[in-house]
Amino acid sequence: MMPVNFFKCLSDETRLRCILLLHQAGRLCVCELTEALDLPQPKISRHLAQLRHCGLLTDQREGQWVYYQINDQIPQWTRSILETTIATTRKDERYRIDAERLQSVKEQPGERCDTF
Repeated sequence: MMPVNFFKCLSDETRLRCILLLHQAGRLCVCELTEALDLPQPKISRHLAQLRHCGLLTDQREGQWVYYQINDQIPQWTRSILETTIATTRKDERYRIDAERLQSVKEQPGERCDTF
């Protein structure tokens, strides 16, 4: 992974918010991220595709759902930067709200993805 691609990938707020939630939850589907970030599904899908394309995410299909997670094969230098970024950014109010919405979504299994 080239540093310039890595930093370009993280330079967008929506992609960074996705990474933060994925780090917190381990893996999420598009509908969970859509609800947690309060953004339209096409926008979330587009950003997830970019994160996958640059190598930060992997995806796995289970039935009709695709789950995303942070790629466990990313280089150590990227892992260190992500950990520092996550630790620093979690203090921001916007990311705290995202995490609370995600928790609320996780407490309502089965309902969140039925509409997508």
